[in-house]
Amino acid sequence: MKTVRLKVYGIVQGVGMRPVVARHATACGITGTVANLGPYVEIFAQGDEERVDSFVRLIEEEPPKRAAILKVDARTLEDAPIFESFEIIESGKTSGEIFVSPDIAICDECLEELFDKNNRRYLHPFINCTCCGPRLTILDSLPYDRERTSMKEFPMCEKCASEYHDPATRRYDAQPVCCNDCGPEVFILDDPEERRGRDAIIYTRKLLSEGGIVAIKGIGGFHIACDAYIEDAVRRLRELKHRPAKPFAVMMRSIDSVKAHCEIIPLQEEILKGHQKPIILLDRKDGSDLARSVAPGNPKLGVMLPYAPLQSLLFDYDDGIEMPDTLVMTSGNISGLPICRDDDDARREIAKFCDAILTHNRKIRIRADDSVMDFYNGKPYMIRRSRGYAPLPYMMSEDFNGSVIAYGGELKNTFCIGVNNLFYPSSYIGDLTDLKGKAVLAESVERMETLLETKPQLAVCDLHPSYNSSLAAEESGVPLVRVQHHYAHILSCMAENDYHGECIGVSFDGTGYGTDGTIWGGEILRCSPTDFKRLGSIRPFLQTGGDVASKEGWRIAVSMLIDIFGDRAEEILYMLGLIRTGSFKTFKAMHDGKLNSVVSTSAGRLFDAVSAILGIKFENTFEGEASTALMYEAMKCSNHICGCDYELTGEYIETGKIVKDLVLRRLAGEDPGELAYRFHRLLGEAAAEFVSANAGTVRTAALSGGCYQNTLLLDITKKALENRGFKVLIHSLIPPNDGGISIGQAFYGMNKLKNGGI
Repeated sequence: MKTVRLKVYGIVQGVGMRPVVARHATACGITGTVANLGPYVEIFAQGDEERVDSFVRLIEEEPPKRAAILKVDARTLEDAPIFESFEIIESGKTSGEIFVSPDIAICDECLEELFDKNNRRYLHPFINCTCCGPRLTILDSLPYDRERTSMKEFPMCEKCASEYHDPATRRYDAQPVCCNDCGPEVFILDDPEERRGRDAIIYTRKLLSEGGIVAIKGIGGFHIACDAYIEDAVRRLRELKHRPAKPFAVMMRSIDSVKAHCEIIPLQEEILKGHQKPIILLDRKDGSDLARSVAPGNPKLGVMLPYAPLQSLLFDYDDGIEMPDTLVMTSGNISGLPICRDDDDARREIAKFCDAILTHNRKIRIRADDSVMDFYNGKPYMIRRSRGYAPLPYMMSEDFNGSVIAYGGELKNTFCIGVNNLFYPSSYIGDLTDLKGKAVLAESVERMETLLETKPQLAVCDLHPSYNSSLAAEESGVPLVRVQHHYAHILSCMAENDYHGECIGVSFDGTGYGTDGTIWGGEILRCSPTDFKRLGSIRPFLQTGGDVASKEGWRIAVSMLIDIFGDRAEEILYMLGLIRTGSFKTFKAMHDGKLNSVVSTSAGRLFDAVSAILGIKFENTFEGEASTALMYEAMKCSNHICGCDYELTGEYIETGKIVKDLVLRRLAGEDPGELAYRFHRLLGEAAAEFVSANAGTVRTAALSGGCYQNTLLLDITKKALENRGFKVLIHSLIPPNDGGISIGQAFYGMNKLKNGGI
């Protein structure tokens, strides 16, 4: 007779772990118990050795579909009591690692029931089971039980309670379980006719089918939706939201709809249909008849499938209304700010963007915007990590001890809490350009600290003294350390790869506060988990025009070309169409006097300038617009090989020489797309050559920063480094942009604790 105690760690709460364990025990003829103790599920398994070993294999190899097992600790007990049967026992509570489940998309079984006229949950907007439904966004505290969620306001009816307590059902221990008789209710906000339930859904569908715009409360916040085929509706939404060009995400009824409009590979399809259901950037087919204003000038579409039952009901209902198979489904917010969470937010911020607001009375405790995923080399490459993924932790191999809170950056803000060797990146919050963003950050940090039952010993923030994230860290009252922005980018890549040695980091980014008080952004850094040394950068340039220059790349280009061409600059600028008649003297006076100017090494601003020089995009209406357009033009020509007959590295990466070369070729009539590719190739190769010349004995490199969202630049740099004998660390599920730096900050903070410094 053998008795084993198993501790199963990971996402094992609210995913049907206990009933699955009980079924495996029955199949193997095992006696014992299973209990949820908060940080882990504890299992006592008793039987002959072969049966127990088979049972343990089943736990590891066939867990519940929505579980994420990070580790299993198994210990054989010598003096165990005799178990007569296998029992599921009540949840307990103990201290230790805590794993909070992200929200889980509607499962196939619930989706089938949703449209089954003979099922008592037919057309129920909040249908869920043990395998699906909200988790993080309704959670007050742990363990994950109904009385500690926002579902506590909805007492279960007799039938739901029976399913909830019966281990044989799909809804055993499903905390959000409910039905049409006892669950939350949808309604039209501030509606004179007080439409609720069915009437509210029909009214919403009718508005959308007729070209209207509707805000819709989902699992983690509001979306704004319209018919993606109606050009006038999409343009009107753009005008109302003051969003002239940034692509809108779309939600498609089914995978067949996706295939009608987009190219898709098997892994993309698997993730799109899976339980996380992020937005995935897919190549748009030439024959797609969606409104061009959905993603103007962009060859990709950001596509997701319905992940909440209410979203499925928008596409299909028994009211006879003919609905499109694709809806614009953009975040319900003022552009850049945190997504609206409750009705007051919606009234104040997005009511003016829409014709109606479809809301419901289940409270959202923590915001969770949609995750956005690109692909590189056939694998996921995250742009925004949020719903479905956060707050899944990263488990480090290093033996850390303690707790830190990292406050992230100013744009694309996330925060990260480190507890021992687990690092919990938060859901996406957004830009912290006003007091709302800062307040949302502080509130979200406090709630997550409560869920994780931790009081950080150390706070970590950006070096920039005026960031709202830095101010929130200062106001936390926790001892504070600051980390340089681009070093934090490289640390985030090291953390994601569980890498703890030295590396050479290429941090190509927009802007960040440098240790010398200047604006950095195109950096080569020798990095360890505890310190860094700046080895070099792209050649510094004068960024004339103040804050507006970050949006108007032509200003950067003008300033650069004055330095590069001197007396010839005016003629060349006119030929390139970068300045108007009579404006050169004013701009040159500002440049020469360094008025409203800063010295910068920003790779992001370099991309903006090159985009303007090549006549591709002269300014940004959203962050990264010009550089993204430059990448897409280059990708059309990416099979071409270009050489270089001048030195590109020395004290700096000689980006001035690259720009001069592009200008002369452009004036000679060469194709802008070919030159866009030439720029990517020369910059990536030059970065690799600079790393190779300055790396010494270090043979590992890391690529991070917002410019490495550009998968063409990523590919060129990575291959160039590998050709020079480097192992190259890149991102996958942590974004390379500012949405990923919080885990790098937390990584630095935990190393500081480990080495005894606060």
